[in-house]
Amino acid sequence: MDKIDLKHQEVIDFYTKNADEAAVKKLSRYFREGLDAYGSDREKVEAQLEKWLKAWESDMTIDDYLDFGDKLVSTGKYEEAGCAAYFILSKKEEFSLKTFDRIGKWLENGIQNWANTDVLCMLVLSVFVFNKIVQPKDFINWTKSASKWKRRAVPVTFVEAIKKGHDPEPILLVIEQLMEDPEEDVQKGLGTLLREIWKKQPALAEDFLMKWKDKCGRKIIHYATEKMDKEYRTKFKKDKA
Repeated sequence: MDKIDLKHQEVIDFYTKNADEAAVKKLSRYFREGLDAYGSDREKVEAQLEKWLKAWESDMTIDDYLDFGDKLVSTGKYEEAGCAAYFILSKKEEFSLKTFDRIGKWLENGIQNWANTDVLCMLVLSVFVFNKIVQPKDFINWTKSASKWKRRAVPVTFVEAIKKGHDPEPILLVIEQLMEDPEEDVQKGLGTLLREIWKKQPALAEDFLMKWKDKCGRKIIHYATEKMDKEYRTKFKKDKA
């Protein structure tokens, strides 16, 4: 066994020892496609993650954590994908365009639910935008991915960017590629992003919605307009043919 295999076995042993089927059953209610999880206690997990990072500090490079992340997400286990995000975040000072592309592959090769996707976006992928390692246009290829989770990652990552004051206009140019996406999980991400843009620049968001309201999925409109007055948001309903 190499060092990554040994560390992976250590992760599996911890989660297996602390598994809770009742917790998995309770959590599964939020995942209509099912959930493969151990069900470990959150506080125990957070404490253990810190212990692992401290113990492995001098032993693991960013490339090691990328390789480890490949292995963790490939299992399909909810908590292991969470570990991958947490571990690679510890090397954020070393992030590069190469790191961005490599992490993007996790969304095609193992991550398989909205929660792991969104954590990766909010904690990890957003760093690439905040630190200007990537620009919005670098996500265009992601909009063409066969993985709905990689496509969802585009608007969800941009939600964090908008909250931090990023210019929404180049972001809107990118998400136009997704506005007719048939997947509800992608539509929800888009709607949430547009709602966030509306809070900052309502006229810009409303013009964009008016342009797309008759072509885009209904979940986009639902999520984008849910903070508007009930009467006001009726203007964004799809016109009947």
